[in-house]
Amino acid sequence: MSSRTAVCLLSGGLDSSTCLALARREGYECYALSFDYGQRHRVELEAAARVAAFIGVREHRTALIDLRAFGGSALTADIEVPKHRSPSEMAQGIPVTYVPARNTIFLSYALAWAEVLEASDIFIGVNALDYSGYPDCRPEFIHAFENMANLATKTGIEGRTAIHIHTPLIALGKAEIVRLAAQLGLDFNLTHSCYDPDREGRPCGQCDSCLLREKGFAEAGIRDPVVR
Repeated sequence: MSSRTAVCLLSGGLDSSTCLALARREGYECYALSFDYGQRHRVELEAAARVAAFIGVREHRTALIDLRAFGGSALTADIEVPKHRSPSEMAQGIPVTYVPARNTIFLSYALAWAEVLEASDIFIGVNALDYSGYPDCRPEFIHAFENMANLATKTGIEGRTAIHIHTPLIALGKAEIVRLAAQLGLDFNLTHSCYDPDREGRPCGQCDSCLLREKGFAEAGIRDPVVR
């Protein structure tokens, strides 16, 4: 495989879509990986397919796993999604929308596919500013996973890969991400961010993800076409 091959985690949200577009601009041949994990907002998978086609990936796969078997999150259990929270409230503690071990699981799948492809690069659109309460979005976690990845694979031990986890958005605010996405030519209308959409897939406009997205677009001075 090309040394410029990358596995890119893609939820269909603003951050992961921007991350994928950036990987493509940097010249990577991208293999996009999404997950049907029992999430409340499963409509995001339709967005992921749209974004993958728009950006032009080499292949897009959706892995089927069932994190509802464990629950523990408003996204995978019958727990109410928080609404109308202020930025200060969002910044306090780990929110109930955190899915236990989700990024650890997702990165493990990405690592498995990267090993098959003999690819050394994995992109993930984590952000430690707007989602500071999520423990699996922190630089410390990413560095630890990267170290583990290079000890855990046959291709790594044999020296055929040297895994690097790319997190180009990790230190950016939401407005900066919106501006970057615009520069990359991302079609915002293809993306989906809401945790609790209605039956027709329309965003609620009230959950943390919707409010953070709204704030980011407002601060960036760009109109968001995905509004209810």
